[in-house]
Amino acid sequence: MDKKLFEILVCPLCKGDIKVDQDKKELICRPCGLAYPVRDEIPVMLESEARTLTTDERL
Repeated sequence: MDKKLFEILVCPLCKGDIKVDQDKKELICRPCGLAYPVRDEIPVMLESEARTLTTDERL
């Protein structure tokens, strides 16, 4: 995944910083509690495609 791209991306809902989870291939927004998928090295930044983080993941 292109690190420069992920440095400029923000959460589409809260405009906050996102963290990259390389293992799960997701972009994590802890304030919103969402994980956006990365498919074929392309971030899918749609709320309808995001999954809700578990309580443990939000910590």
